[in-house]
Amino acid sequence: MSIHPHFRAVAESEIRDDHTWLAAFMSDAWEDHGDEYAAGVTWSINKGWDSVNDLYAAADELGTDAGEPWTLPIHGGRPVPHGTDADPSDPPLMLLEPAGVSEAARFLAAVSFDELWSITGPRFSARGWSREELLAHHRSLRGFYGRAASAGHAVAKAVWA
Repeated sequence: MSIHPHFRAVAESEIRDDHTWLAAFMSDAWEDHGDEYAAGVTWSINKGWDSVNDLYAAADELGTDAGEPWTLPIHGGRPVPHGTDADPSDPPLMLLEPAGVSEAARFLAAVSFDELWSITGPRFSARGWSREELLAHHRSLRGFYGRAASAGHAVAKAVWA
């Protein structure tokens, strides 16, 4: 089974804090994924998002005192609970508000991939991940969050199975 975390930058004023509405919005965005990816307003990963999160967790070992901004790029945001009218097959959804998006963008711009890799490289290599694969995900996320933060957008997140 493939699981795809899917992130979509969107103006906060365009979002309804309603699971049914947000699931439909994210489903439409998923259907237009190619166009939205080309426009730079979406990001997704087929597998290994937990490994990307683990890469960022190594920031704790770098001695930063900034709390846990490393949690924001992948798992950050608040859950949008299923309403009574929600389809039980709808994906889990989260919203990361613009302030969190900006914090994630600052973290991604400031953290050194090379330093993270020096801490995590051996364990990721043992899992079959190459430095280039994780670097590509890091660059994509840094660009995605940077664009979203510059626009003052929120990020909606869905996990498709």
